[in-house]
Amino acid sequence: MKSSGKELKGIPIVEKGVEKGVDSGAKYRTDAGFSAIKNGIKQRADTEPAPRGQKPKWLRAKMPSGTGFSSTRKIVHEHRLSTVCEESMCPNIGECWNAGTATIMVLGSVCTRACRFCAVDTGNPRGWLDAEEPVNTGKAVQLMGLKYVVITSVDRDDLADGGAGHYAQCVREIKRLNPETAVEALTPDFNGVHEHVELVVDSGLEVFAQNVETVRRLTHPVRDPRASYEQTIDVLWHGKAHRPDVLTKTSLMLGLGETDAEILATMDDLREANVDILTLGQYLRPTPNHLPVERYVSPEQFDAYRTEGLERGFVEVVAGPMVRSSYRAEQVLQKNNVGIAV
Repeated sequence: MKSSGKELKGIPIVEKGVEKGVDSGAKYRTDAGFSAIKNGIKQRADTEPAPRGQKPKWLRAKMPSGTGFSSTRKIVHEHRLSTVCEESMCPNIGECWNAGTATIMVLGSVCTRACRFCAVDTGNPRGWLDAEEPVNTGKAVQLMGLKYVVITSVDRDDLADGGAGHYAQCVREIKRLNPETAVEALTPDFNGVHEHVELVVDSGLEVFAQNVETVRRLTHPVRDPRASYEQTIDVLWHGKAHRPDVLTKTSLMLGLGETDAEILATMDDLREANVDILTLGQYLRPTPNHLPVERYVSPEQFDAYRTEGLERGFVEVVAGPMVRSSYRAEQVLQKNNVGIAV
């Protein structure tokens, strides 16, 4: 990312990068000088085309609009903040930004892993870091007036600590400038290193999250080979064991071929690890290069899964077709399925 030399309230404004004009699945060179794949998965000749026909009516998202949305978008674009809201093509962006909640992605916008469900760009940053990112992230949260912020990041296997130290510093700077803002950290797995998990859990956050994404059987090929079902559950278990006062959270995508029995078994594994909060949402194929959707789960089925989860002892289970891991995160503890009508 290249600075324009301009600032707004002390935050550098960075020029728009060339990756915005790159086709999905194509390789490009970032402003930092390393190569990356747009949307994470390379174009292939045998890519299965997207199915024809309309999606179920319950998957129709509202067009983003509103004063809060417009204001947040302006700040995000002027400062070239990486938000998962945009990078992952989240359908709930308007609703969350209007509610004073956003998900900011730190450690850059290029992931070292290539999960087959994810539209984030992939590559090898070769140790690149923005040293000013922690302070600028804190200032951006202050400028946007966020009441609740989710900080997430790409995987950074190129860094010795997986980026844990930098991540923790971002949280500390947010808290220093915004002491009343609640912070949720949706983290990488840090290759399962407990010391690196502790760095983030001790940074002052309220919620520690790491997504299991799918059931044990489907972990590969859904997730990158370096990720594992067992490793994610161990990270969640250790985060809770290290700081019992911090809430732990994870997310499952449905529609990838999992069975009801596998979903319930995953819930049992998560509760054994003392995970507090579970979100369940419909997997939607971001590009034709990604995994196809195997089924569309109805709102009634999501409601039934939520009931099963609550009976197992989760503090809350947020479930619905359009739910994503950070969806209306500020409402989770109201224990009302964040107001979703199912």
